[in-house]
Amino acid sequence: MIKRLIGIAMILTLAAGLVFAAGQADTASAAKPIVLRLAETHGADYPTTQGDYEFARLVEERSNGRIKIEVYPGSQLGEERAVIEQVQFGAIDFTRVSISPLAAFSPDLNALQMPYLYRNADHMWEVLNSKIGDDFLDSMEDAGFVGLSWFDSGARSFYNSVRPVKSVADLAGLKIRVQESDLMIGLVESLGAVATPMPFGEVYSGIQTGVIDGAENNWPSYYSTSHYEVAKYFTLDEHTRVPEITIASKLSMDKLSKEDQALIKQAAKDSMAFQIKAWADYEKVAEEAVRANGNQVDYLDDNSAFQAAMQPMYDALSPELKAVVAEIRAVGK
Repeated sequence: MIKRLIGIAMILTLAAGLVFAAGQADTASAAKPIVLRLAETHGADYPTTQGDYEFARLVEERSNGRIKIEVYPGSQLGEERAVIEQVQFGAIDFTRVSISPLAAFSPDLNALQMPYLYRNADHMWEVLNSKIGDDFLDSMEDAGFVGLSWFDSGARSFYNSVRPVKSVADLAGLKIRVQESDLMIGLVESLGAVATPMPFGEVYSGIQTGVIDGAENNWPSYYSTSHYEVAKYFTLDEHTRVPEITIASKLSMDKLSKEDQALIKQAAKDSMAFQIKAWADYEKVAEEAVRANGNQVDYLDDNSAFQAAMQPMYDALSPELKAVVAEIRAVGK
């Protein structure tokens, strides 16, 4: 009888231990954070990357550490086009990307990057922070993305290693790198240059070896990539203001609770002010460094010929996009 009681006691003790161990495992499992990945083309100190880090910080802080976003700068997870495809299929959870290559997946985005569309930076932000901008973010779901927020990327201008560009005629025949975007190819070709799609990471060597003559981008990119070292002629024509966008994989977001999705969306929106200031600060640093290097910086006294060359692109827009362009131009007037 005593042996039997001892046996029962041992069984109960073992069972209790198993229950406790299971409880500990459940607790450990519940405490394990959700880890998501964000791909970034630029280096760790670049303003868009700094905006990524702020987004990640806000998500971790507001989720009390339950959700962590790991930022991978410097194209560690691939170049823009490849990363966009991986986000679409859920292999990567987030990316910050220019809307130019993204327009291949969501063509309506072309309306936001038409050449000489915005009167100035304030006009662009009025548009992006309005219902127009929100509608574009929402439209991403049709392509398998969740649009989260907009980042600043200034105005894009031409630079090259061959000659100063002060007129449309000066661009004739120059091989200019463009993003993998039909609109950007059309823009460059409309000005008489040779559009050359190329991954961003290959531009420096491309100019250095003469595969291309130049590219088009903003002050910070021209500086941070050291393109200014191999392309000393910079023309501030400001042909486009192409906003950056932070997108999430719809497949990744759908795995999260509605509350966590809302938390992530709000954190992305709240990171915008931080990134916009970081951009403005870095733009000044970049311009000062380029000028100190002795590069030739030219302004266009009259860009009417450049604008006129773009009219066929506007004429080719669908009626729906023409209506959006008209709505954009009317903002703030």
